[in-house]
Amino acid sequence: MIKDEAKKGTQKVYFGLPEEVKFCKKCVMSNQKPNSVPEFKNTAGQKKLTIAFDEAGVCDACRYAEMKEMQIDWKKREEELVKLLDSHRRKDGYYDILVPGSGGKDSVQAAHLLKYKYGMNPLTITWPPHMYTDVGYRNFRRWIDIGGFDNITFNPNGKVHRLLTKLAVENLFHPFQPFIIGQKNLAPKIAMKFGIKLIFYGDCSAEYGNPIAENFKPNQGTEYYTLDKKDFSKIHLGGVSVDKLIKDYGLSLNDLEPYLPLDKKEIIEKGIDFRILGYYIKWSPQEAYRYAVRYTNFETNDVRTEGTFTRYNSLDDQIDGLNYWATHLKFGIGRATYEASHEIRYHLIAREEGVKLVHRFDGEFPKRYFKEILEYMDMKEEKFFELADKFRSPHLWEKINGKWNLKHKVS
Repeated sequence: MIKDEAKKGTQKVYFGLPEEVKFCKKCVMSNQKPNSVPEFKNTAGQKKLTIAFDEAGVCDACRYAEMKEMQIDWKKREEELVKLLDSHRRKDGYYDILVPGSGGKDSVQAAHLLKYKYGMNPLTITWPPHMYTDVGYRNFRRWIDIGGFDNITFNPNGKVHRLLTKLAVENLFHPFQPFIIGQKNLAPKIAMKFGIKLIFYGDCSAEYGNPIAENFKPNQGTEYYTLDKKDFSKIHLGGVSVDKLIKDYGLSLNDLEPYLPLDKKEIIEKGIDFRILGYYIKWSPQEAYRYAVRYTNFETNDVRTEGTFTRYNSLDDQIDGLNYWATHLKFGIGRATYEASHEIRYHLIAREEGVKLVHRFDGEFPKRYFKEILEYMDMKEEKFFELADKFRSPHLWEKINGKWNLKHKVS
């Protein structure tokens, strides 16, 4: 039984998704795309919000892209940014800002702009991938060595991380969940250790279809990573509560500490401020890529990235491709859908071309690192695909002549 399963009409629907599948009239995104939810909370039985469409059938992400062109005063936003930075700027040479990242295009642009355009003294921090790709590690080193940044890389207990990743696949079919949780929760903890009050993330979640209203909050989304109090029966990692991980899997609080969110009271007492650079500057994935190439010799993949038509996005981790494949399996939305939608919004391709790209590449299985991933999780191939089939929502998938087919495709 899949968590968040409901029977709507005549068919079962998993994950609290809308039963009727709709596609945006401007891009190729469907209404099955879930918005961000607190990764460490147990959302079983709760309705999950998905990307909103207006009366004209256009998604929030496309409307936000229009707003960026027509309605947002970027000069005023930059003035707000400078005022904020001035209030945190130090004159003694010590770190005055913290920038989490991996050396991908977005973290390169964020850290570089804050240091070289706005004169801040950033400390960069990295929660590394499960397994670096060769190109991902080279780009990480270029970020630090060519970009010129101090960096702290925190490597979590490998045995624990592998277990949590395996549990996340078994219980949620979400191979990235432990990584996402650790990555987000690391930043405020390091900031507290170094007495840094300002943390800057890169792109804005409104770019991906979270509610447009979030764009008017310069710290949008970051509240997901604190709690009013720690209740270990309600904090879940890999789909298992913390108290059960300790009781049933022999883990300790020390083993799990890197993944646990801070108490909101701790954040307030220390005066730590979370901000999103995409609120203040007119961000785009293509511009971030060009910026990274210019200032750190950012390198693209050696071949087309599996599941899509590009070579420059999400290159660090060998599990990246599998994570996108999992989203296609659960929500009918794969890597090509995300990237084609972005390129349509920024007028780089027409919708008709985006539709063709989605039909050609979405859901392509990531074979390149699959053997290494199975070894990492200590999982048999047969077990993996048995799990995968359990997470296909009946309202999205049907099996015909032994082959799974999506019932609804963008057209």
